[in-house]
Amino acid sequence: MKIALVIPRNSAKEDKSFYGYRFFSEFLLSKRHFSYLLSIPVLASLTSAEHEVRVFDENIEEIDYDWGADLVGITVRTMFALRAYEIAGNFRKRGIKTVLGGIHPSMCPEEALEHCDTVVVGEAEGVWPTLLKDTQDGGLKRIYTNPGKVDLKSFGSPRRSALTKDKYFADIVQTTKGCPFHCEFCSVYAFDGNRIRHKTVEQVVQEILDLQGADTKVKKKSIFFADDNIIADRKFARGLFTALKPYKLNWSCQASINVSEDEEMLKLMKECGCGAILIGFESISEQNLIQMEKNVNLKLNYREAIRKIQSHGILVHSSFILGYDFEEQSAFDELVDFIEEMKLLMPLINILTPFPGTKLFTRLEKEGRILHRDWSRYDAKNVVFRPALLTSEELAEGYRKVIRSVYSFDAIYRKLSHYWSIDFWRHSNEVDPIRFRYRILFAVRLFTLLFSRKFGRSLFILRILPKVFQKQVRISTILTLMAYNDYAYSV
Repeated sequence: MKIALVIPRNSAKEDKSFYGYRFFSEFLLSKRHFSYLLSIPVLASLTSAEHEVRVFDENIEEIDYDWGADLVGITVRTMFALRAYEIAGNFRKRGIKTVLGGIHPSMCPEEALEHCDTVVVGEAEGVWPTLLKDTQDGGLKRIYTNPGKVDLKSFGSPRRSALTKDKYFADIVQTTKGCPFHCEFCSVYAFDGNRIRHKTVEQVVQEILDLQGADTKVKKKSIFFADDNIIADRKFARGLFTALKPYKLNWSCQASINVSEDEEMLKLMKECGCGAILIGFESISEQNLIQMEKNVNLKLNYREAIRKIQSHGILVHSSFILGYDFEEQSAFDELVDFIEEMKLLMPLINILTPFPGTKLFTRLEKEGRILHRDWSRYDAKNVVFRPALLTSEELAEGYRKVIRSVYSFDAIYRKLSHYWSIDFWRHSNEVDPIRFRYRILFAVRLFTLLFSRKFGRSLFILRILPKVFQKQVRISTILTLMAYNDYAYSV
């Protein structure tokens, strides 16, 4: 069979997003995306060699509906569910069987079945080979359900060769599934469970070597560990980080705030190449943290935690949610002040979004506060529920105020200057130095933007250009912050 695996675009073509990376494509004059959804190369690896597999990632390429596929698998997240349904419909008009899987169809199977031939509920690893055999035999079922949680040790590496690899900035590796916490707004534990499952250390190391395309020397390329909380199983994490030391990697991850309490772990993480940790702070309000059941955050002082982590040379990336029930107008200025005080360089600011399957969705639906189910607006930048102490318009305006404040060019320059002054990226620049020719190319491209109609950007470029060739400056950081500014002032 010919099998098409599809990643729908994560936003409308005309929309910008924190996660869209359109600015990168425009800046680099090449259509590129941050990374792929790991579920697609996982499916490719589960597909036997007798089948021909082709991947279409709509974020970087058009879908060829006339390729001649016999079966189409589409991975679906809530915010691009409507687009996934549209894609499935286009294939079905051509008489091609379609399968929808991922977190959204798993939480809304009846809805998904209205738009496709088959739905996979839960993790696909346990059912995909059976689904393919049934398709060949003409007995494709309407629903395939994985009743349990898969043993990650039983499966090989995702087949990334099916992707157009040079179109992505970072490789994705997942070592564990599951999360021990139960935050009200999060669908991870609803889908992956509370029990931490992990691959073997040997599996992960080999996967990294394979994706880098080398046997002994790892090429310098960023890796993002997609684990919801990479330190959830401390014993496994220590073993993994120890094994990664020889390879001089440059990687980032997600972890809970209590990583700040483990000095040994932080030291080990830095030694094996960790450059940044994304931590879900979510709110600086104790009342909001209690309501969202973010109990691990209540036990620690944010300021001390940030200082401890960054004292090891690991940048703290942060995420915050606006819109919880105890937020008033003053919350927006308070968050801006906190981000400025702590010099948080790349905070991800999201509007509270009740995704199907979460306790938050259940609560707000019961309270009659869900405004609609236009899933395309469930993107963490639109208000899709009725706030408690604010109007929808006030919440949306507060969101714009926060992101424009923290991503103004003045704010960006202040924070960059701080990190440059302390040579924060010294270790990264030693193990993964930026080639001089890349600095030249970056400077030339900046110069071409100098005379644009955006005065603020032109002024920022004038201030930045003399810094580009200084060794303590990471040009990828500048580019990312420019992309965030572009998004912040587009909403």
